[in-house]
Amino acid sequence: MFSYWEQQSFSHYDHIVVGAGIVGLNVAIELKELYPHTSVLVLERGLLPTGASTRNAGFACMGSATEILDDLQHNSETEVVALFASRKKGLERLRNRLGDNKIGYQANGSYELISDKETDALDKLDYLNHLLLPVAGQKAFVEATAKIKEYGFAAQYTKALIENTCEGELHSGMLLRALMDRALQHGVEVKTGADVVRYEENERSVSVIVKDPFRAQEWALDCHTMSICTNAFTKQLLPGVDVIPGRGQVLVTQPIAGLKFRGIYHFDKGYYYFREIDGRILFGGGRNLDFETETATDFSINQMIQTDLEQKLADIILPGNHFEVAQRWAGIMAFGKTKRPIVKAFSRRVFGAFRMGGMGVALGSEVARQLVELIGNGLDSVSPTY
Repeated sequence: MFSYWEQQSFSHYDHIVVGAGIVGLNVAIELKELYPHTSVLVLERGLLPTGASTRNAGFACMGSATEILDDLQHNSETEVVALFASRKKGLERLRNRLGDNKIGYQANGSYELISDKETDALDKLDYLNHLLLPVAGQKAFVEATAKIKEYGFAAQYTKALIENTCEGELHSGMLLRALMDRALQHGVEVKTGADVVRYEENERSVSVIVKDPFRAQEWALDCHTMSICTNAFTKQLLPGVDVIPGRGQVLVTQPIAGLKFRGIYHFDKGYYYFREIDGRILFGGGRNLDFETETATDFSINQMIQTDLEQKLADIILPGNHFEVAQRWAGIMAFGKTKRPIVKAFSRRVFGAFRMGGMGVALGSEVARQLVELIGNGLDSVSPTY
């Protein structure tokens, strides 16, 4: 049983956000900035954000040249440019909100390694630059093949380099801490270890049902609006949505003496990505080798993909150099039939922003802004709960 005090002081909120990742915390901050006198609660089922927010590579990315060219095979130019614009706006909003120093942001550049099967992309850079110029404000892609030898990449694989002038890198841990600090400064309440099992909506409110692990019972938290920001895990609350989980395998090496490159890198249409961090190499990807197994919401290590990462690290990125793996992990991303995030009002009081397509660092702040705009548009149509 819950006490009188618990029911009086910890059961009623104006807004509840489910998920304390990049999107969820940005939504909570946006709500408090627009409606400072309302109460905002963020619920996170794990001790830390569970999906990809603290388990990614720290890429502030818009999309590599070959990835965008591939997107254009399945989407219109208008759709591709709009998604690029959302990523750019989101990154700018994030940097303006928190400051580069607080999130470890650095503009060390982004490069894509081009194999002999992809060299036709070089002939399409002018087309991409013209297409993206209204959004990028500059040439988004520049050939940088002369840097291959300087960086030490295997010439047998790397036939060209393409620089993306719009991308950068950040520290994912610093980012989440900065977002959490900003949310708390605004008076947002955050509860971890709070597993939302379902919700129930009526004319006056939404009851968010949370499992209490200590008392082995459920607790109903009432709110005016509920925002679901659980990315790959959204089907647990909204079973019908188009969300397909995608696990990403990652490793990081021990420090490597004399490492020749900085910044962030992609290859194979963005399926592989690596960067320098603290004199180490963080390397992830390979989901395309085993889509079926990696369509999962557990954090298991896929040994086959991890072995492939080590092999590519030795053959392509660090040919002839010794390295040792220090850590391995997996993060869970969310994909769907399109790469557009889902930002939607599911009812008069229930909203959602999820399916970041592996681009949550860049997209999160802009998607949060769009969701809170939806919430604001609906506030006049429903009477206050309390």
